[in-house]
Amino acid sequence: MPSELLINATPYEIRIALVEHGNLVEFYLEQPREKGLVGNIYRGKVVRVLSGMQAAFVDIGLDRTGFLYVDDVHISQDEFENRLAKSDPTDDCSSCCGNEPTESLSRRTPGLNIGDLLTEGQEIMVQICKEPLGTKGARLTCNITLPCRNLVFMPMTDHIGISRKIEDETVRKQLRQDIETLRPAGTGFIVRTVAENATNEDLEADMEFLLHTWGEIQDIATRETPVPSLVYEDLDITLRVVRDIFSPEVERVVVDDQKTFNRVQHFVETFAPRLRGRVELSDSQIPLFDAHGVEMEVNRALDKKIWLRCGGYIIIETTEALTVVDVNTGRYVGKSGLEETIFKTNMEAVKEIAYQLRLRNIGGIIIVDFIDMEEENHRNEVFAAFKEAAKKDKSRINILRVSEFGLVQMTRKRNREDLRHMMCEPCLYCHGDGMLKSSRTICYEIFRKLEREAGKAIADNVVLKVHPKVATMMLKEEAATIDYLQGKTGKQIIVEPVRDVHLEKYEICWGRE
Repeated sequence: MPSELLINATPYEIRIALVEHGNLVEFYLEQPREKGLVGNIYRGKVVRVLSGMQAAFVDIGLDRTGFLYVDDVHISQDEFENRLAKSDPTDDCSSCCGNEPTESLSRRTPGLNIGDLLTEGQEIMVQICKEPLGTKGARLTCNITLPCRNLVFMPMTDHIGISRKIEDETVRKQLRQDIETLRPAGTGFIVRTVAENATNEDLEADMEFLLHTWGEIQDIATRETPVPSLVYEDLDITLRVVRDIFSPEVERVVVDDQKTFNRVQHFVETFAPRLRGRVELSDSQIPLFDAHGVEMEVNRALDKKIWLRCGGYIIIETTEALTVVDVNTGRYVGKSGLEETIFKTNMEAVKEIAYQLRLRNIGGIIIVDFIDMEEENHRNEVFAAFKEAAKKDKSRINILRVSEFGLVQMTRKRNREDLRHMMCEPCLYCHGDGMLKSSRTICYEIFRKLEREAGKAIADNVVLKVHPKVATMMLKEEAATIDYLQGKTGKQIIVEPVRDVHLEKYEICWGRE
């Protein structure tokens, strides 16, 4: 079955699914009230410079200030030379300058820290490169990038880059030569994977569009506009996904909304006219995601436990610092021996883990706890299979070899919020902990408090307002303890169940009739 891009558009939510061979592999979600911010460019004001963190906080008009790290600061060449001249002349940066192109001038200046580059109250132009996440503000950069269909424009960098996924060396040479001929001096471009079959005219059209867009951004930024303010807003989720994903490998784009269909068709006719015949408007009475089985796959992607076909399963746990994936044999008992059973379970888990990381868009540090394998060749095979399975992922991934304990350490670049953060919120009951004190623990906590307070209380009785589960335990399994406490304290204990109270919450009322 071919690859398809399904776009479910409503006034309140946009959902996009990339389906390969009948399986959901990537899912995008955007609600108009909470539009994505990555790619937006702002005029901001530096509100705080932290030399100890080599970073600055920048007000760009959002609820929280953005975070700008020293490596993401860009200053003009003239300013760079002036500040370098003022820095310590004994600093030797020859070991790190080299001939490789850099994204930021500040990286070439070990003598300059964040305080040398930025001052509080300074106005700068920045771009959001990471969405605000949880309590963290947006990650910012001064190294602006503007993506188009075939090219990414880097106005601050004199460099030509070719996507690593274009493997044909002849094609890479030709593309580099074409860009070198077309680009203005001192500018940088990255050739995207989709440009592998692009013509010189396609590249030139993209370059002209990007240069024009950058010119408009500079005009707006130099006007007397308030600070902070939005200078450039990137495409919405629909056109952004079509721009980045819709390639000759995708057989068709199916849209279930007429207005959105018109926008997508116009965009494709402008930037990828050869693919315009692949954009379709769904006329089915069955909801688009239901018809393709996507709805069920999205719900499954929120589960912690995922069963493997062999009978084993994996558990995905996300913490503040990292994500942990645990592999278990489950119901799978194998046929020829324990080591072979473990090896087959791990090999099947490899594909599922790579698939789930991509689908859920899990980023950052990831630890995979495979079942311990005694044979080194098995560990090597699992590692090779994992790297192969991760090749389909567009995000940058780094995987270390399987350790003797069966652990794999890896990183996956986080470009946007993962599926869990987009569709879920912390439990109002357990506040995201995932665990509650047991009913028995609550019982004993109350009993200890009763013993402490009984000597100070004048009343002859006490009412315990507790959750029904706690009340049941007190009146049945802990009835003897209640009798013991009544005898010890000389107080009558009345247990009163309260339906709507939190399991861990309770109230001790002294002297109620």
